[in-house]
Amino acid sequence: MNFLRSGARIPLELPVEITWKTRAGKPQRAQGKTATMSGNGVLMTVPVKLRADTPISIAVRLPKEITRTPLVLLCEGRVVPQPKSSPAAASVGAIIDDYRFRPASRMV
Repeated sequence: MNFLRSGARIPLELPVEITWKTRAGKPQRAQGKTATMSGNGVLMTVPVKLRADTPISIAVRLPKEITRTPLVLLCEGRVVPQPKSSPAAASVGAIIDDYRFRPASRMV
């Protein structure tokens, strides 16, 4: 499957937490940082490798210097294949299918 970018990538390093389920349905969690973001996707550096098409939840903490109040960007998406020439072995790319903003204080 070939994924085409429809927006410009913005280099952005922000704290991120991802959650997904294993094939057996066990919830998993990992933390890392975003590398780039666009209107429909995100590239993250995290200490895991995930299969393409794995459903994934993404929580990005947005800096209050920009948002004026602590916010978290919550995204639902799916992992996309990374090219073999990807610079970081621990890179996970995801297409964002849906998103919403929440006050950071409401995060678990």
